Amino acid sequence: MMALLEFREKLRSFYGRCDTVLIPLVKFAVSLIVFWILNSNIGYMEKLKNPAVWLLLSAVCSFLPYGVISFLAGAVLIAHISSVSLEMALILAVILVMVAILYYGFQPGDSYLLLLTPILFQFKIPYVIPLLAGLSGGLTGVIPVSCGVFIYYIIQYVKQNAGVLTNDAALDITQKYVQIIKNMMNNNLMILMIAAFAVGILTVYLIRILSIDYAWHIAIVAGAMVQLLVVFVGDFMFDVSVPMLELIIGVVIAMIVAAVYNFFVFAVDYSRTEYIQFQDDDYYYYVKAVPKITVSAQDVKVQKINSTRNRHREF
Repeated sequence: MMALLEFREKLRSFYGRCDTVLIPLVKFAVSLIVFWILNSNIGYMEKLKNPAVWLLLSAVCSFLPYGVISFLAGAVLIAHISSVSLEMALILAVILVMVAILYYGFQPGDSYLLLLTPILFQFKIPYVIPLLAGLSGGLTGVIPVSCGVFIYYIIQYVKQNAGVLTNDAALDITQKYVQIIKNMMNNNLMILMIAAFAVGILTVYLIRILSIDYAWHIAIVAGAMVQLLVVFVGDFMFDVSVPMLELIIGVVIAMIVAAVYNFFVFAVDYSRTEYIQFQDDDYYYYVKAVPKITVSAQDVKVQKINSTRNRHREF
């Protein structure tokens, strides 16, 4: 345990010294993965499929806020979809603009959740995101996470129905919009995942802020179990097919990732908890103080003694 704590402190120290380099590298990696997901799933615009374009856009994004990165990713998404269906691209553009106005104009700090959600879906571990969002943010994290789920399933819808969207010239413009919106809204699996993630974030956040011992650990377990419960209930009620093995493995991985995050961000020693009471002219204050677990790296100095030189001095 002591070795892990020392490693954590060394990692924190390294991040503190090199954050000006590490943060752009992380943004570059996240952006590159996002553009790779878009181009590999719905890469219908040939110019944007060029790897040089990926690298250039990712390099630019490495120096931009996550909100702007989300905007660029949305623009690339709309550009690809417009090559298949202008109507679909217009609907998606209106939805993204509404999200940007209603949310990101006021609280852009959680924009990274919008990017991470489709990435984790792509890697088959989406149940990580509600736990991390509940531990690291507030209830407003439900909005970017839900939008990320929506965008992922839009990508899957376009990927699976590209031929239908391209060859629907027989329908008039009104029927096209009605059919697209109906197909998007009738995706029970998407609605189930949005509900599971929203309830998971709510559960993790409300338990995390409680003044009880091991609140973060309880929140992680409870959030994972609630996600399982919602998916199981939705499976029976809406006849949604969710691979059980993939679900269980994904939830277990989510709990492990959340536990690692807890270790690096909120490692405290509940055995040394102190309760303090004081007052002023207006209030009585009851404070619960839980010390953080901190260690300093061992500073070992080795002094080398030249025994041969000492012998010569003796003679």
